[in-house]
Amino acid sequence: MDQITSKVQIREIVAAAKQQGQQSGIECLILSLQECLLKKKVRFPLLEFAAREIMLFVPEAEQLHLTDRLIATTEMGSYVLTGIILQQRLPEHFEESIHKACTYITMGNQWYVCDIIGERVLGHALLTSPKKAIPLLEELAHHPDKWIVRTIGVATHYAVKKGLPATYVDILLKLLISLSSTTDFHVKKGIGWGAKTIAKFHPKLVTCYSKEIESPETKQWFRTKITIGLNRHKLGAKQIQ
Repeated sequence: MDQITSKVQIREIVAAAKQQGQQSGIECLILSLQECLLKKKVRFPLLEFAAREIMLFVPEAEQLHLTDRLIATTEMGSYVLTGIILQQRLPEHFEESIHKACTYITMGNQWYVCDIIGERVLGHALLTSPKKAIPLLEELAHHPDKWIVRTIGVATHYAVKKGLPATYVDILLKLLISLSSTTDFHVKKGIGWGAKTIAKFHPKLVTCYSKEIESPETKQWFRTKITIGLNRHKLGAKQIQ
């Protein structure tokens, strides 16, 4: 498989795809991206860069059609491109972008689709607009699709790792504790990921909720993730010393 390793190559590929789109329509743009970008070996940061370059010229009215068609290719890179395109739309189309992200996550029906799109859309929304994002996550906690519930943990992991203020982390920890009775493997992985990250970066918050965490209603797998996160915090503190 051919490998793309530089932004210069990305710009050339995107420029060629843009030209195809201008000459023959958006379907030709998508075909060009699929053949010259998505079927190549490309690191995620370069795919994210490609998505931002694409957003410079694709008209707003055609952006969701583009993501629909990208997702339909089922190429791994299509989820990265789609995640960043929706992320770029968040300021003007917040709820719509999150709804679209959830639709694609459900359609993808795989952990990696959930995590790739979940971090880049719901995670970024949580980090940059927590007051708007948290009520939506609280609604999604009751969603019937396991991947959507998993995404709550994925988004939490991303936002907390990137520096979400403790006031909002407190709310998220309570939300994750409320989901700790799940028995689904994939949901446990996502919720546990978020809980572990909270424990690593906000151990004092975990102490505040020790009664709830040690409650019989909270499953052992959740406590194990919390313990792992606390141990990572201690290890990081020792390394700094």
